[in-house]
Amino acid sequence: MLEQIKQWIEQRRGGKVGSHDPDNLPHPKTPGDQLLTECRLIVLDLETTGLNPSKDEVIAIGAVAISGGVIHLDDQFDLVLRRPDLDISQTVLIHGIGPEALTQGHETEDALLYLLEWMNGDPVLAYHSDFDQKFLEKTLRSQLGYSQQHIWMDVADLLPAFFPDAKTGGKGLDNWADFFGLEVSARHHAAADAMATAELTLVALNRARKERVKTLRELSDKLRYHRRLQNMHRF
Repeated sequence: MLEQIKQWIEQRRGGKVGSHDPDNLPHPKTPGDQLLTECRLIVLDLETTGLNPSKDEVIAIGAVAISGGVIHLDDQFDLVLRRPDLDISQTVLIHGIGPEALTQGHETEDALLYLLEWMNGDPVLAYHSDFDQKFLEKTLRSQLGYSQQHIWMDVADLLPAFFPDAKTGGKGLDNWADFFGLEVSARHHAAADAMATAELTLVALNRARKERVKTLRELSDKLRYHRRLQNMHRF
C-alpha cells in the first residue's frame, strides 16, 4: 500500500492521473443489473477522534474489495491520515493511533484522492454504515470539495435481512462474528474491522445467492424491504 500510494502521488504530481478537479474522479455507480457474482464491492471502516460527525474527524481508513464473490487481499486500502493538530486524547486507548502516528501519516488530500480513485465509484458497505458515511462524506467535502453521493449498504442490516432467526445475543459486529465462528484479529483497527465486515458480507452474499438474489438492485431492494419491516415493528 505504501509503495502504491507513493507511485500514485508521483504520477498525480506529474499530471498523469488527473487534477484536484472532482469532475475528473470516478463517478459513483448506481445499483442495477450488475451480478453480485461479478461486481466489485468496497467494504470500509474508519477510525475517528470521536462519535460526533459535526465535531470529530477521520484519522484512519481501512477498506477491502470483494469481487467475483472473493475478498482480494491485493486489493485493499489501509492508511493513517497525517493530522497532527487533532486531539486524540479521548480515543487513543480505543484505536491505538497516537500523536506520532498522526504526525507520520499520509497527507490527507493525497490519501482521500487515492481512496476515491481506488474505490472507482463502486458501492460501499460498512457495519453501521450511517456512521462511516457521515464521517467520510464530511471529510471529502471539507478536504476536497467532493460531494458526489455513493451507494452505501449497511452490513448491520444485511445480516439480519438474510438471517432473521439468528440468535446472536446482540447486534454488534462481534456478535455476528462469534455467531459464524469468525475470528476478528484486532478490533478498532480500521483494516481489521473492514476485513471482518467483508467476511460477514460474504456469508450474507452466499445466503443471497441461495435465495436467488442475484443483482445489486435486488440486494438493494432486499435491504430496503428489511428496513421497512424494522420500522413497522417499532410502532
